[in-house]
Parts: sequence; C-alpha cells; structure tokens
Amino acid sequence: MSKKINLKIITHEKEVLNEDVDAIYSRGVDGEFGILPDHQPFMSALDIGVTKIEKDGQSELFATIGGIFQFKDNQAIILTDLAERGSDIDVTRAKAAKERAEARLGSHEVEVDTARAQIALAKALARLKAAMKH
Repeated sequence: MSKKINLKIITHEKEVLNEDVDAIYSRGVDGEFGILPDHQPFMSALDIGVTKIEKDGQSELFATIGGIFQFKDNQAIILTDLAERGSDIDVTRAKAAKERAEARLGSHEVEVDTARAQIALAKALARLKAAMKH
C-alpha cells in the first residue's frame, strides 16, 4: 500500500475535510506548491485560490480563501477563513459576485474601495475555478 497524506481542511465553523490523500496542490502567497508523501516539513501562508487534492486517481477542487498550510510527517492541515468543495459552490451566485466586483473596479466613482473590490473578485474567481470541474 502506498503512503498517504492525512489532510484536514478546517474553517472557523467546521472541519471541511479529513481524509487520506495522495497529493495536495495549492497557492501560497509566494506562489503555487505541491506536496507528496514524505515531503520535507513545509509551511505557507495561503493566498485566495484553489486547492486541489488527488486521491486514488481522482481529483477534487476546493476554493480556499487565505489561511495557513502546514505539512509535517505526512500530516497536512489547512486553517482557513473559508473553504468550499467545488461541487458545493453555487455557480450562479459566484458569477454574480464576479460581475459586481468587476463593475466596482470599472467604476470611476471616488468612493470605490479598490482593494476590497479586488479581493471580492479574487474570491469569486477562485470559487468559479473550483466549481469548474462540476
């Protein structure tokens, strides 16, 4: 039997995932990374993006909105503000959020909080990318 990584994805509200997986790919603030069994200890602040897990020849995508990734001794944990399985994402709602953020960024109004609109857009894009497989 090949080695696995025990991965837990935890938000403030719940444990989103607790499974043994073959590989983890995610996006840290310094770029994308991948983890296989027996990887050296690793820690990264997570960016807004998509985390992909591979298990038994299948892959699953999660929208992960920031947080911390830690790996040691084939144990991985993602502590994040928000994590959603791609299959659980409401695509219509995510598209509407993307359109609202793009409209705010395209607006020439002085009161527009550009940084907040860019974060909203990044979240919507991550959710749409995670949902794309479904």
